[in-house]
Amino acid sequence: MKPRITVLTLGVDDLERSLAFYRDGLGLPTEGIIGREFEHGAVAFFDLQAGLKLAIWRRADLVHETKVPPSAPSSSEFTIGHNVGSKEEVDQVMEQARRAGAVITDPAHDAFWGGYSGHFLDPDGHLWEVVWNPAWTFED
Repeated sequence: MKPRITVLTLGVDDLERSLAFYRDGLGLPTEGIIGREFEHGAVAFFDLQAGLKLAIWRRADLVHETKVPPSAPSSSEFTIGHNVGSKEEVDQVMEQARRAGAVITDPAHDAFWGGYSGHFLDPDGHLWEVVWNPAWTFED
C-alpha cells in the first residue's frame, strides 16, 4: 500500500455544532455542509494542508455507510496531531481551542522528549494534540 491518506473523517453527533467549532472556533477553511440532498450524505470538509482534508460526518451516517455497529465513543483510541512552529504557537492554538469550546485535558507543557505540547477534546470527544517538536520545521 502506498501512503495516500487524503481525508480524516470524524463521526460527530451534531454536524452544525461541529461545523461551528472547526470553522468559526478554530478557523479551518470550508465550504460548509454539503450533500444534504442525499440520505446519509451531509458532510463538511475542511482544508488542512496540501492534499489533506478533515471531514465531519454524523456518526449515524458513518455507521450506515461502513456497516460497522455503533459503539460508545472513546477519546483514548486516536489523536490528531497539529504541529506548530513554536511553544508560543502551541499556547495560542490551545487558547483558541478553549475559546471555541474545547475541553483542555492536558494544558501545554514541556514534554519529556524535548518538545512542548497540550491536548484538548473537541465537542464530540475527539482528542487533539497541539505540539511543537524542535526537530521538525514547517513551511507556511
